[in-house]
Amino acid sequence: MKQPRRILVIALTLFLASFSQAQDLEPHLQKGLKTIRAMDAYHYVKKMVSPEFGGRYTGDEGYLAAANWAAKKFKEWGLEPMNKTVGYLQAFPAPYTKVKEAELTLMLQNGRSVTLTPEEDFLPMLPTDSGHHAAGAVFAGWGVHAPEMNYDDYHGLDVRGKYVLCIRGVPDPDNPAFKPHNEHRHRMKTAKEKGALGLFYIYEPHSNPNMDWIEGFTSVILSEKSADLLLEEKGFRVAELKQTLLKYQRPISFELAGKISYRVVSEFFPEGTGYNVVGIIEGSDSRLKTECIVIGGHYDHNGTHLGILFPGANDNASGSAAVVEIAEAFAHTGKRPKRSVVFVLFGGEEMGLKGSHFFVDHIPEQFSKVDAMYNLDMVGDGRKATGRATTQPPEFKKSIWDADKHVRILGKFGDITGPGGGSDYRPFNDKGIPCAALMSDGPGLHYHRSADDIYNVNPDIMAEIAKLVYIASYRWADR
Repeated sequence: MKQPRRILVIALTLFLASFSQAQDLEPHLQKGLKTIRAMDAYHYVKKMVSPEFGGRYTGDEGYLAAANWAAKKFKEWGLEPMNKTVGYLQAFPAPYTKVKEAELTLMLQNGRSVTLTPEEDFLPMLPTDSGHHAAGAVFAGWGVHAPEMNYDDYHGLDVRGKYVLCIRGVPDPDNPAFKPHNEHRHRMKTAKEKGALGLFYIYEPHSNPNMDWIEGFTSVILSEKSADLLLEEKGFRVAELKQTLLKYQRPISFELAGKISYRVVSEFFPEGTGYNVVGIIEGSDSRLKTECIVIGGHYDHNGTHLGILFPGANDNASGSAAVVEIAEAFAHTGKRPKRSVVFVLFGGEEMGLKGSHFFVDHIPEQFSKVDAMYNLDMVGDGRKATGRATTQPPEFKKSIWDADKHVRILGKFGDITGPGGGSDYRPFNDKGIPCAALMSDGPGLHYHRSADDIYNVNPDIMAEIAKLVYIASYRWADR
């Protein structure tokens, strides 16, 4: 067979296989599927990351503007609000902080001073308080104080009136007893209780609001290369210290001769309010419509600080755009499933899953239970869908694989076992609700940085993952 003919046969075979899959799909799902368009998803992301929404920072006016925009979309497509009183916006408490100015200079032992650059060398943890001090510094390993486990990085150290430097992590990552000590809130609280002025957290600088505002306490993410400048007086580097700490699982802590001059100006808003954007497709079965399927993704990102916009395109305008696309598809299907479907754009995920925790504790009153939850987070780069799903009931995970027969986008898809997880499916999973967490397999190169913009998302992968979830969730709701 000549090469052109062989290529033609292969192309025809692939076309017929694709046509057969489309023919096997229920007609009403084919109708809804046509509304999921790659460029629509792309333009939704472009709108979400625009400066008018200011980085969609929960509590801030930019986030509220973004929430109102999404609510109008739900209304436009005929989705029902939560109720007539609150409409499409479910409010929850969300204190927040905006960082206005920050300057950081390392005063090294040899008399040299090095002024660092925001985002490149350091970034304030977003809930930081204001402060201005030139003070001594102490290296305290992982920053873990765990006397119940006979481990204390602070043993023999006096950190009062000083800055504490520590590496992100714990002595034994495989020991679940260390897990609470690896949470930002816990580590900051420990340093404050020890009398430290603030904590310098050593890892790649990026915007991070996932901790609590602590009065009189400043917190910073410091790059490894900047921390190495302070540590070189002892002949150490961060990478070597980390490996040694992991190998021996014993504290390595010491005072530094160098000092840190740090000034930060921030404003705390204790009465901040966040919003989940909620739209509902009521089920068609008079008995089963009181059960609901939740399809969601976090809408928030990290705002604008120090004049730097953190747009959050892949994380998670991409997942939010996919949720909006799926909602539009349900609205145009023409045949409602037996169970109700609730679409939620969660606020406060970056602050510690605040919106999803609130939602799962305040389910709309018309529903008796959440039957399943599909979460879309960072679905905007890469070539394949990936993620995890709960194993019970077994039919739930199988239904997603079955739906993928019509899309062919699903790659590695593992199991959700036990509690935990860093995205909005966690509060649902903790209550025993079947969950699927979908993302794309891309590298996420600009995670929580200003470069996570519209140019880092792939329209096709967003649309294909939206199609997968649309088919799987509709069938599950209609069983």
